[in-house]
Formats: sequence, structure tokens, C-alpha cells
Amino acid sequence: MKDKALYFMVIPYFALFVFMIVLPILASLALSFTYFNGFEPAQFSGLSNYISMFLDDDVFFIALRNTLAMALITGPLSYFFCFILAWFINDFSSGVRVFLTFIFYAPSLSSAVFFVWVFLFSGDAYGFINGSLMNIGIINEPIQWLTDPKYNFTILMIVQVWMSLGTGFLAFIAGFHSIDCSLYEAGSIDGVRNRFQELIYITLPMMKPQLVFGAVMQISASFAVSTVSMALCGFPSPNYSAHTIVLHIMDFAMIRYDMGYACAVSVFLFVLTLLVKRGVDLVMRYINDEA
Repeated sequence: MKDKALYFMVIPYFALFVFMIVLPILASLALSFTYFNGFEPAQFSGLSNYISMFLDDDVFFIALRNTLAMALITGPLSYFFCFILAWFINDFSSGVRVFLTFIFYAPSLSSAVFFVWVFLFSGDAYGFINGSLMNIGIINEPIQWLTDPKYNFTILMIVQVWMSLGTGFLAFIAGFHSIDCSLYEAGSIDGVRNRFQELIYITLPMMKPQLVFGAVMQISASFAVSTVSMALCGFPSPNYSAHTIVLHIMDFAMIRYDMGYACAVSVFLFVLTLLVKRGVDLVMRYINDEA
């Protein structure tokens, strides 16, 4: 057999992909048609979990609304900021570029950064935002930023955008480094006069793979928001104002032990994510074809 070494190199990743991705998805699909509490044998229940999801579960629709709002707002915003910051950093020297990359990438690595936002938006007079607004006379009493449904979801989206400079951001950094500098020299000869024209006619066409990868990563991150909501707004949040589909799955799986229903919601989220990714892929292909 040719290229045996290559097949052996692929086997570890393929095994992890099968056991960590494919099998859990298939198991979730099967359990979504059952009642399963994690202790007793699963009992087949047909479509009852899906029927309950769409007809009886009002909190599910709150979670779906919040998740879609998170995806439609923070997804494009984080994608835009990832690209703009990577473009901005690319002009610095190597040492400064590495330092700035670490500074912007660090929030996506550690959950300890949540304490910064909890301090900023603390609901007492010692919180930075409340204290500052009270000192200059804008408000007379502290605002419950993280527990008031009028404010907490907006704050959650701001923090999510701030923490979204992750893998997609690094992909854009790598994409800028992969562009041959001679292309810019050739572009200047052909009439490219400013950085905006360089971006449109040279940089974006040469970064098509990174742009698609970044879009997929940002979509996945926006649909998987959970930890940041729990850390800032509690679990569950007041009136489920910051509740997402992932948190809804955790609620039924880890607190109510209704694994079958949690699997049904997981399957719905999986299909929804695939459909959105497919739509984004079609849009990106159309843009590439037009370019």
C-alpha cells in the first residue's frame, strides 16, 4: 500500500474525530427519541421530546431568540473585529506584533477575565461603572447591570465580542503573513494607490481560505455561548434573559436529568448550526466568484 506513513499519521486524528465527534452525535440522535434520565434504561418515546420542545417549552423559545440574536449580532461583529485587528497588527514589527497578538488573544484562553467584567458591572456602589456614574451625578443609585433583563443581555454580547478573538483571529494573522509581498509591489505598478485598494484587490482575494475558516469559527462560537453567561448573569439568569440553547441543554441534562430531551435540543442546535454554516458558505462562495 502506498504512502503507509501518511495513513498512520492520519489514524490518531481520525480515531479522535470518530470517538469524540461522530459517535456522540449519533448517540444524541438516538437518545433524542427516548426518555433517559441517566440512571434507568432509555425508554423509546418517539417524537415526544421534539413535540414538547416546540409546543410546551416556552423557555426554549427564549433561549432560541437569545441564541439567534447572539449569532446575528456578535458573529458578524466579532468576525469584523478579528479581521480589522489582524490587519492593524500586521504592520508592526515582529516583536510588537507578537505582543499585541497575545494581548488580544489572551481573553479567549482564560475564564479569569470574567472577574474584570464582574467588577466593572457590579450591582453595588463599589462597581466601577456604578461608582463612576454616581460620582459625576448621572445616576443616584446603583444599577443592577448583570441581573436586570434590560441590561444584562447587551453586556453579555459586549463581553462575547471582546472574548471572540480566538482561533479565527489567529487564522487571519497567519493569512496576512502568507501573502507574498511582491504582490503589493506589482499592485502599485498596476495602479493600486492606497491601503484600501490593497485590501480590496490583493489582500481579500489572497485570504479566501482564512476568511471562510474564520467565518465558520465565529459562527460556532456565537452559537455555543454558555460559560460567559453563567459567569456574568447566573444560571439560570433572571427571567431567563441571558439564557441560550447551550444553557438550556445543560439545564435539562445536568440539573433535571432529562437526557433524552437535552439530546433533542442538542440535535436541533446541531441542525441549526449546519444550516447557518451552509448559508454562510454559499454567501462566501458567491463573494469569491464575484471577486
